[in-house]
Amino acid sequence: MFNELKIGAWSTGMRSKLSLPLRVELWNGERIDLSSDPPLVTIRVPQPSSLRYLLSPSLYKLGQAYVEGALEIKGRAADMIRIGSELAASTGKHGRHFTHPLRLFSPHTRRKDAEAIRYHYDVSNDFYAAWLDPNLVYSCAYFDTGAEDLATAQVRKIDHILTKIGLRPGQTLLDIGCGWGALAIRAADRFGARVLGVTLSENQAALARERVQAAGLDGRVEIRLQDYRDVTGQFDRITSVGMFEHVGVQHLPEYFARINTLLAPGGVVMNHGITSTDVEGRATPYGGGEFIDQYVFPQGELAHLGAVIKAMQAGGLEVRDVENLRRHYAKTCAAWTENFENHADEIARLTDGKRFRIWHVYLAGCAYAFAHDWISLYQIVCGKAGEDPAQIPWSRKYMYE
Repeated sequence: MFNELKIGAWSTGMRSKLSLPLRVELWNGERIDLSSDPPLVTIRVPQPSSLRYLLSPSLYKLGQAYVEGALEIKGRAADMIRIGSELAASTGKHGRHFTHPLRLFSPHTRRKDAEAIRYHYDVSNDFYAAWLDPNLVYSCAYFDTGAEDLATAQVRKIDHILTKIGLRPGQTLLDIGCGWGALAIRAADRFGARVLGVTLSENQAALARERVQAAGLDGRVEIRLQDYRDVTGQFDRITSVGMFEHVGVQHLPEYFARINTLLAPGGVVMNHGITSTDVEGRATPYGGGEFIDQYVFPQGELAHLGAVIKAMQAGGLEVRDVENLRRHYAKTCAAWTENFENHADEIARLTDGKRFRIWHVYLAGCAYAFAHDWISLYQIVCGKAGEDPAQIPWSRKYMYE
C-alpha cells in the first residue's frame, strides 16, 4: 500500500507540471500515463525496489537503471533521453554540479589511459561498423548544407581538416589517435602526404593496417600501436581528432607542449575535440556526465574552450583559428543513433545486453547534449608561438577553396 501511495503522489505531481508521452507499468499490472497522447516511451517497474530510480529521477539514475536492468525502458533512444531529461528537470535537483574532487585529480598514467581506450574502442570492429559510416570515422562529421548523408559528411570533414592545416604533397603528418585510419589514408592518397598514425587500440591498429595495405599505401602510411608521448622526430603537420578528451584537464598543458615539440618549425597543428560549455568546468546537467564517466568513457574529462586555449599557449602554441561544430556533432550523433536502432538486431548479436543498452542511450544522449549546448566541439588550428606572422594566411578563404 505504501508503494502505491508513493507512485500515486508522484504521478499526480508530475501531471501537474508536465504532459509527457510516457507510460509507467507497475509490477502489479497497473498502468499510469502522464499524458493523454499515445506513449512514446514505456517504463516498466518490475518490482517495488525499483521505484527509487523513478521517484527522484536523474539521467544518471534512469540510465543506470536501464543499463543494469532495474527498469525496463522501451522506445526510441531520442525520446527516452528527452523524456528522461524533462523528468529530471522537473525535480529541480539535478542541474550542473562540480565533478567529484577525486575525479579532478585522478591519475592519467599510461597504463590507465591505455585501459580506458581499450574499454571504449576494443568492443569489436564489427560493432562499430554496424552504425558508423563505411570509413569508420568516429568523430564529428562536417555538413555543408545538412542534406548530405553521413558518409559524404565524414569525407568532407577529413578534407576540411587537411585543407585547414594546408597539407601539401611530400609533407609529413602525425595523426594522434588515428582510429581506423580514415584520415591517414586520405592524407596520403588525396593530399600526397607521408603519414604516421598512432593509437592505443589494438583493434583499430590491426584494421587500419589492413586498410592501408588494401589502398596500396604501405610505403606512405605507417600505423603504430603507440602512445603519442613515445613518438619521436618532428612533423610538418599534426592532427588530433577526438583524442584530447582522454588526456585529463590537468594534463592539457603537457599534452600541447608535447605536440609543440613534435611540430617542425613553420608547422601547423589542428586539435578537434569536445569541450564543456560550463565556464566552471562542471559536469553536464541531470547526471548525464556521471553516466558517461561510469559506463562509457572512464578517465574522460572535458575542458572549457577557454581552458583549452590557455593550455595551448602554456604549451608554446599560438591559436590561429577556432571553429564551432556543435550543430554538426548534434546531427552526427543523431545519425549514429538512427543507424544503431536500424541495426539493433545485428548489434545485439555482436555484444552483450548491458553494453547494447549503454550505447543505445549514450549516442542519443550525446545528440541531446550537443543540441542543448551542454557540450560543444571545436576545431582549433595552431602554429608555434613567436613565429614570423608571414606564415599565417591573410584570410580563411583557403579553407574553402
